Amino acid sequence: MNFELKNFVPSNVSIEKCDVSLVLVTNTFQAGKDALSVLIAKAIKSGDLKAKAGQILDIYRPLGFCATHVVLVQVADGTPADMRKGLSAAMVLVKAFKARQMTVSFLQQPTAQGLRVAITTLADASYVYTTTKSDQEGHSLEAVAIAVPDEQALGAIFARAVAAVNGIELAKEWSNRPANYATPTHLAGVAKALAKFSRIKVEVLGHKDVVKLGMGAFLAVAKGSDEPLRFIVLHYHGAAKSDAPVVLVGKGITFDSGGISIKPAAEMDEMKYDMCGAASVLGVFRALAELQPDINVVGLIASCENLPSNCALKPGDVVTSMSGQTIEVLNTDAEGRLVLCDALTYAERFKPKAVLDIATLTGACVVALGGVRSGFFTDDAGVSAALLAAGESSQDLCWQMPLDEDYAEGLKTSFADVANVAGRAGGAVTAAKFLQRFTGKYRWAHLDIAGTAWKSGAAKGATGRPVGLLLDYLLDHDPAGPSA
Repeated sequence: MNFELKNFVPSNVSIEKCDVSLVLVTNTFQAGKDALSVLIAKAIKSGDLKAKAGQILDIYRPLGFCATHVVLVQVADGTPADMRKGLSAAMVLVKAFKARQMTVSFLQQPTAQGLRVAITTLADASYVYTTTKSDQEGHSLEAVAIAVPDEQALGAIFARAVAAVNGIELAKEWSNRPANYATPTHLAGVAKALAKFSRIKVEVLGHKDVVKLGMGAFLAVAKGSDEPLRFIVLHYHGAAKSDAPVVLVGKGITFDSGGISIKPAAEMDEMKYDMCGAASVLGVFRALAELQPDINVVGLIASCENLPSNCALKPGDVVTSMSGQTIEVLNTDAEGRLVLCDALTYAERFKPKAVLDIATLTGACVVALGGVRSGFFTDDAGVSAALLAAGESSQDLCWQMPLDEDYAEGLKTSFADVANVAGRAGGAVTAAKFLQRFTGKYRWAHLDIAGTAWKSGAAKGATGRPVGLLLDYLLDHDPAGPSA
């Protein structure tokens, strides 16, 4: 879908030819003498458009207007929540109309955040997955013009919002694909395709390379499947080589059966989403390719399947990680932390100013935070503040979870340096404490996106989160200075 930003002129709305003209009305609306203002004033006075976010009024071919449908959308106070509610309701109509061209008019200048939420909501509501369907008809909406009173003031924000949407849609696409259409080899192909963009380089390491690196934990998970592993390294070079990069590490388990510690059958199909962390890294690089910022970023994706077989990792096995630390595997379904710990050790070679790992890691985080906020863990005050700020500015919300040392007690074992699981209590925290053991040489944060990366039920599908959060962290909120 193509987005265009232009200046809003009230008199132009009536003469603009399009399938749908969405007009966003706030509680501060004041009527003028133009045809649009008169139309809105009548709708409000008659009670057909109530002052409540999400109220809509569809007017078919109103007299004096060239648009097929003029849809008045009440966004109340214009907050992100009101904007999302109003546009989501309007897009139900737009999809039913099978509109191809649409104009969205802001009567008052939106905030930067309001514009971004609007574009993200429009894109999300119009997204349709078609890859594995015989009917390949996707969304009908092809072009959306966003009209604001002052186009120049919002040009940079508009560009970022559109780039973020492109990254989110790439993350959605590959997260939604079933595991036989999104293998580690397929993910490596997506990464290689990104190398066509300026400033992006990609390396793909196979089994022999990973053996040579000594990634024993990653190899242990991968050996249960015939599908070959891939360790993907993406580089975005936008600044001087002397500028330390931020490293993004994505969990890329393209299907997680649980291994020998096999999961229940119910909803196991959703374990194709266990690579959403990897997909978010790919999405961020897609957005960077479009924006071309003057920063350096490295993306690391450890990708494999976790399956039971005669070669699979067994409960009680002890493996040696790339760091040299030995790990007793008490539960093979806690495999994400095993592939991530080797990737986190690999990240040291870039002497990064910060490392963020992104993973659908624990059901415990879903219990704690649901699907509203991603949980994050860090012992660095600067990184914490930056992530919270990025979550607010992007409206891809997160929340800090504890990292008290007492939580590490449950990871002690008599047979290795550390166990890969503790008890049920505080499972999201003990998983983070495990990862923390491999991050001592740089600033670090772990994002657990198990509750936010996809939706279940009737709305089943990937969300593309936390692409927006990560992009804002990189562009606006990456903390400077030494580690706290």
